[in-house]
Amino acid sequence: MRASKRLATAVVGAALLIGCVSGPAVSQGSGTGADTGAAARAESRVLVFSKTGGFRHDSIPDGIAAVKELGAAHGFAVDATEDAGAFTARNLDRYDAVVFLSTTGDVLNEAQQGAFERYIRRGGGYVGVHAAADTEYDWAFYGGLAGAYFQSHPAIQPATVDVEDRGHPATSGLEAAWNRTDEWYNYRSNPRERAHVLASLDESSYTGGTMNGDHPIAWCQEYQGGRAFYTGGGHTKESYAEPAFRQHLLGGIRWVTGEAQADCRPENGYQSLFDGTTESLSAWRQAGPGSFELSDDGTLTSSGGLGMLWYAASGFGSYSLKLDWKMASASGDDNSGVFVGFPASDDPWSAVNNGYEIQIDATDVPERTTGSVYSFQSADIKKRDRALNPPGEWNTYEIRVEGERLRIWLNGVKINDFTNTDPVRSLRDGHIGIQNHGAEDRVSFRDIRIKELPARTATSAAPSPGN
Repeated sequence: MRASKRLATAVVGAALLIGCVSGPAVSQGSGTGADTGAAARAESRVLVFSKTGGFRHDSIPDGIAAVKELGAAHGFAVDATEDAGAFTARNLDRYDAVVFLSTTGDVLNEAQQGAFERYIRRGGGYVGVHAAADTEYDWAFYGGLAGAYFQSHPAIQPATVDVEDRGHPATSGLEAAWNRTDEWYNYRSNPRERAHVLASLDESSYTGGTMNGDHPIAWCQEYQGGRAFYTGGGHTKESYAEPAFRQHLLGGIRWVTGEAQADCRPENGYQSLFDGTTESLSAWRQAGPGSFELSDDGTLTSSGGLGMLWYAASGFGSYSLKLDWKMASASGDDNSGVFVGFPASDDPWSAVNNGYEIQIDATDVPERTTGSVYSFQSADIKKRDRALNPPGEWNTYEIRVEGERLRIWLNGVKINDFTNTDPVRSLRDGHIGIQNHGAEDRVSFRDIRIKELPARTATSAAPSPGN
């Protein structure tokens, strides 16, 4: 199978640190890899598979047409088949992803199943749509890949979908509450412990939900070497004409094929520090000039500076901090960062002199660019570039502090591992903040959450990141 295509951002340019220079960085020929990315996307190929061994959805032709239209508009080729004979090693090798579009029942024989398993383990992609969960109940590999099996459903009706992760390309364009009409599946098990839940159903908004208030409806995961995305929507013909659902489906395909990156590790036990509401900002304070603007979609965007918005309600010692961020300009010539480990202060220099900044700036030198511990340690640039989404798309940081050890994950990929040796900058207790750098720098943030961890030394074993 061809390697997944990536959009990369070059890393060149001048350094910036809060207060260290007076003007914004000047991009020196950095770009988003748009020309290369467009050529790569044109090579992507997706197979839509819609064989049914049980109930057959009359929306399948609409779904096939929608995926073909998305491919034509976004630069990937689409083939469609109901022939299980397409599941050979040689044929599957042509595709970056296989979409199981409302398949039902037993659709592959043992040899075909084996070929598909090897395809996934070599890095292939799976997209499951609606009745893909009503497929291959006796094939354990497929059940794990899909994430959960269908159990039952009530009548088609409106419901509210709670979008839990608005950083993933499948959900980044949605409102926090997504109201739509479909046939809402109940599942035999809850995938939350194994997969990363992107959206769940509010069971109080409709009748017939049986999952006791925790009802995932869309999720993603890395699975045995490959990538898997599932959405429970798509029963009705009308689904495939809905712009929001089409964007949801497109984002899942883009992540599975490697055109977009996201953190799809299971995520449990985090508490929200900023959830997009004005109320959640009551525990935050602005240090220094400038500010952050809160938009109607729950996004904070930096304005002016040099300053910092910091969480004043409490400090933290051992924790996993997660947040979503994106750059506003097409060039990536924006500057911001996440500060950790500094004492309470309304002076932004307190963070500079006593803490550490995890940098956001696509145009700086290695030790001062995205993913670096600013001016102290560069990220692994090759890993960072493979994990980084271009300006205008959301990225997710996990910043994990345990003892004096500071580790950074970008879209689920570990890109930095730093140990503090300066007692002035001890990470064992301190506050967190996000930087507003200057008038020309516009960086947005969403969904800031934290999970406190048992106190550990820098050398002790750590739990699995993100979980």
